[in-house]
Order: sequence, then C-alpha cells, then structure tokens
Amino acid sequence: MASAVQKIKLSPSRDIPFNKLVLSQSNVRRVKAGVSIEQLAESIAQRTLLQSLSVRAVIDGDGRETGMFEVPAGGRRYRALELLVKQKRMAKTQAVPCVVRDEGLAEDDSLAENDERIGLHPLDQFRAFQTLRESGMSEEDIAARHFVSPAIVKQRLRLASVSPKLHDIYAEDGMTLEQLMAFSVTGDHARQEQVWDIVSKSGYDEPYQIRRMLTENTVRASDRRAQFVGLDAYEQAGGVIMRDLFEQDDGGWLKDVPLLDRLVTEKLKAEAETIAAEGWKWIGVAVDFPYGHTNDLRELEGRPVDLTDDEQATLDALNAEYAKIETDYQDAGELPDEIDQRLGEIEAARSAFESRSLSYDLAEVARAGAFVGIDAEGRLSVDRGYVRPEDEASEVSAIESDGEGHEDRTQPAGASKRAVISIGGAPAEPVEDEDDDIAKPLPDRLITELTAHRTLALRDALANHPAMAFQAVLHTFVLASFYRFASSSGCLEIAIRTPTFPAQAPGLKESASAIAIDARSAAWKARLPKDEADLWDALTALDGTTQAALFAHCAASAVNALYEPANRYNEGRVFAHGVRRRLDQADVLARAIGLDMVTAGWKPTAENYLGRVTKPRILQAVREAKGEASVQLIDHLKKGDMAREAERLLDGTGWLPEPLRLADPDSEHAPVGEAEALPEFLAEDDEGRGYPEDDRLLVVAAE
Repeated sequence: MASAVQKIKLSPSRDIPFNKLVLSQSNVRRVKAGVSIEQLAESIAQRTLLQSLSVRAVIDGDGRETGMFEVPAGGRRYRALELLVKQKRMAKTQAVPCVVRDEGLAEDDSLAENDERIGLHPLDQFRAFQTLRESGMSEEDIAARHFVSPAIVKQRLRLASVSPKLHDIYAEDGMTLEQLMAFSVTGDHARQEQVWDIVSKSGYDEPYQIRRMLTENTVRASDRRAQFVGLDAYEQAGGVIMRDLFEQDDGGWLKDVPLLDRLVTEKLKAEAETIAAEGWKWIGVAVDFPYGHTNDLRELEGRPVDLTDDEQATLDALNAEYAKIETDYQDAGELPDEIDQRLGEIEAARSAFESRSLSYDLAEVARAGAFVGIDAEGRLSVDRGYVRPEDEASEVSAIESDGEGHEDRTQPAGASKRAVISIGGAPAEPVEDEDDDIAKPLPDRLITELTAHRTLALRDALANHPAMAFQAVLHTFVLASFYRFASSSGCLEIAIRTPTFPAQAPGLKESASAIAIDARSAAWKARLPKDEADLWDALTALDGTTQAALFAHCAASAVNALYEPANRYNEGRVFAHGVRRRLDQADVLARAIGLDMVTAGWKPTAENYLGRVTKPRILQAVREAKGEASVQLIDHLKKGDMAREAERLLDGTGWLPEPLRLADPDSEHAPVGEAEALPEFLAEDDEGRGYPEDDRLLVVAAE
C-alpha cells in the first residue's frame, strides 16, 4: 500500500512594526558584498520593500514570547530600513512584511536564503535595461536607479542591440560574453550573423578577429582622411561612425567610405582654389602623391617671408621660455606632465614659424605649380614652386590684348588667367578572382611593381657600398670603351638618368629604402653649393672618402632593375632580350652587395601581393613558407579571407615572391617552416587541395 505524500506547510506572513524587530546574531553574512546599505535604502525608498524579512519570535527565559522578533535572514534589508528611520524618511512604527518561522535553526534559514539566491543572467539584465529605455527612462536615470555608471548602461544597451539570433546562442553558452561584446561594434544584424557563421566554422573566432571582420570595409577614425575632414563634418554629412564601447577604438570606424572620399576631394579642391589665387599655373591635388613625383620638375628657390615685429617678439618669447624650462629641469629624471605638454606646445608654435610660406618671383610663379595633399597626420600639405619641363619658357614677355587693340603688360611671362587644378590618382587595376587550379604567370603590372621595390632597395644598398658602386660604373665604362659590340642593356644606366617607375607599387613611397634615399639626398643637397659654377671647386675640396660616398649615391640613382613587358614581336622601345639582360645583371649586382629584401623591409601583405594573385599562388606561398598542413588551414576560404590569413601565416617567415628573391644557383627551393596544428573542423575538408609541390612560379611571361 503506497504511503500518503507528506504535504508541506508554509510559514505564515504578517506585518510587524519596525520597532518590534531586532537584528539576529544568527545571520551568517558577516562580510560586506554587493550593493551598499545606503544604495539599498535608496532602492527601498524608490520601490518600497520588494522582499519580506524572515523573522523568529524572541523567547524569554521561561519560554514565553516577548512580543519582539529577531531577523536571522534579511539583515541587509533590516539595516537599510533602520537607516531610513534614522533619516526620518520612515516611521519607526511602520509595518514591515515578514515571514514568521518557528522551526529549524536560524543559521540554517540565513544560509539557505543566501545560498539559493541566483543573480540575473547578463542577457536578462541587458534586456531589462532595454525595456526601461524603451519605456522612456534616460540612460542617466537607469544608472541612478540601479547604482551603476551611465557608461555601464550604455554598454548593456549596446549588447541588447545585438542580433536576437546571437543572443540565443549566447544564452545557450554557444559563445562567450567577450565574443558577444565584439559583435556590438555594428548594429547590422545580418552582417553580425554572417560573420558568426564564418568564424564559428573556421575556428578564427577570437573577439579581435570578429571585430576585424566587422570593420574590414571601413576606415579608422585615426586615418589621415578622417582627420583631415573631421569627424563632426563627416557625421553632419550623414556618415555613420561605428564605435566599440568595450575596447579602445581610437575614435571608431567610419562606415561610409565613398562619402568620406567625396568630402576629402571637396575639401582638397576648395583648398586648391585658395592656393590657385596666388597665381600658380597649375595645382595638382591628391590625397597622396606617388614616390618621386617631383623628380623631373625644377624646384623654385623661395625666400622666407620676413616676420613682423609682433611675430618676432612672439618667437623670441617662445625661445626664451623653452630655454628657461630646459635650464630649470636639466637635472630632472622625468618632466611633469604639464611641463612636458607645454614644451610640446612651444615646439608646435616654433614649427609654425619655421614652416611659414615662402615668397617667389611672380614671373616664375606664373609658369610653376603646386601640389596640394594630406600629410601623415591628416593636415593639409602644400608643396609650392615646381616647374614642368614643358613650361620652361623663354625670357620673352607675354603680351595680351585687352580686346580693344591695346597691349596688356601687367602679367608676367607664361602667366595664365586661371590655374588648372587636376585631381589625380588613377585607380589600381582590379585583379580577377580566379579560382582555377592552375598557377598562372604573375601579371606584368604586378611584376613591375615588385621589381620597383627591388630597384629602390638595390639603389639604397648600392649607395652604401661605394667601392662596389665604383666597380659597377667602371664595368659599364669598360664595356662602352673596349667592347664596342657588347650590349648596352645593363642595369646601371649611365650617364646619369634616374629611371621612373611606370607603376606605383603600394607602400613604395613609405618604404624604408625610399626614406633612406630621400634623407641622404636632402643631406647632400644641403651640403652642395646652390650655383653650379661653384660645384667643381666644392667637389675638389672633398676628401676621397666623401667623394666616394657622393659618387655611390649618384651612381645608385641610375639603377634600373625593373621588369617591363615586351610584346612577342619585340616592337616598341622595350625588348624582351634587353629586359632579361637587365634583370640578370641586377641579380649579379644584388648578390655582390648581399641585398636582402626582407632586411630592406618588404613583406607580403594582402595589399601588395596576396590579394593581387590567384588562390593557387596564395596557397603555393604558404606551402613554401609553412608547409602543407598550414595550407590546409586556409584552402577552404574565399579569396579575400585567404589573402588576409595568408598574410598572418607568412608574417615573420621571410618568404618572398620569386621576382624579389636573391637568385642562388645552388639553391632551388625556399626552406619550408614548421606547420601549425590542423584544427579538427578542417580534418575532413579536402576541397581545393592537391596542388603539386613542384608547381614552380614563373618570373616573367613567355617571350
């Protein structure tokens, strides 16, 4: 016979005046934690008491009830009520809802109440804050009522705006809170879900990788274009800025790149109009000009504009203040922040005086031009005073008619009524996303760009080897003097012509080689006399070592290690045989100098190589540098993702594409590094594999 189920009996509840309650010594909570008593009292004042106190009757020595009740569970609520009474915000006889217990131990009640309390799941808090916000409460009101900072409320509301689909995954422990936080960078639910689908399958699901994918088609607020236009102007034009409330984001990401580019162009054009009013014949406008864009132009000699009396007094005061600070803190190990900041302000003010505009001869201005762009810090960059070869006019005054048969001699020679403003920068040629399993020859333009990097590095390296530069030039001279029928298609083009680059490779202007060459050229220019009639005596005064260094610098500027495509019939100025001989001699010179393109600063990126070639070539690069197992990590990815991950895998390996390698007759293959571990999710994915390891890359297209 089944026994009857024991029915439970709940403790009765009643309202007890507060002055009949005392705090029990049986409460197990001894350590302060969570919301303070003051905050809890404020919450009770706003919302009343949301949870009853658990009490027991106080018994005297004879076992009789005294009319008082002790509080073993709910001590913090009791203290909060006690504080409200002391503040005279609540009467001491106010009835308090209580649950009266008469069985078991008081300590057991207190422990059970604290142990069985479960905090809200973070997602429930996010949604609750969102509900309060939708009901009309401001972020500041929510923060005040729940005793958190407004920044915390903003973060919780941002997390609440993530896709509901991702909320469900997070609720089921399918992703971490840090991953959910990364998705809050954008409010585009479709994009959030698309990225989660990708990263959850690929294993590249770290929060920083999620943020990178969500912002890959944006521009950082620290980008010079954004700094030039200004974030306020961008937002006023309707642009959206994506912000990360959980990580340092340097101002966020600008989402509307076409809008940003349009604003940049409009502002640059307006600045160019102002510069044109100075009388220049032409104005070149670009965000960034290619390396060597002034090589074939004559630079005008400008004169610094004299300072006014007020400006000179200001400069003298700045110099005096700077000198005093240096004297006062010469023995200090570290400058105070305010002093360091002031020194920076003085430096900036002095630099403004040093970089003030130059004045030019009006006749020269009328046939010269200026370049208007943006510097690395996002400031306007104006480079004035360059004359193009076709604008070099004779010293004949231009005489114009005023329309009535009279001569107008008010304009200098070569002057034009309005400057021609050109906004340059041809778009890069798109690279087809080829999924063929055949590693096709590298595009001619890409080889030209790669060898442009090599030519620049070879020039820099040769300039640092005066003896080898002398020998290279001597070799060319001996060929011309004693071997009359020898080919003149060497890699050193004497006398001296600096070859230009037909294609501007990404990053060429900012490369270490370009910076070193420019610095060395500027140093020599400052040292040599301005008048060419004085040059011979100046060179004679130099010692042998200095002459050799100058010789090497000049000789290095003639290096031409560029690949240039020639048609199959060798028609035109470029011949395949000549290009081949040029590249062979460049290899000889590079080996003699010990040129290393890795040391020169070149490394493969999605922009300069990996995003410009086919998927098989990307995989071949990873295979050569890291081995077949690393290829299997990325062979299932789309072209763009594959290029970016290949860039990460190749970083630090020293891998180079064949046009940049130092030819070594004794070594046919590049060393293969240790492969990374293969994730489980890729173990059974065979799509896109099977490329033969002996599929060698061709340096140039077939003649």
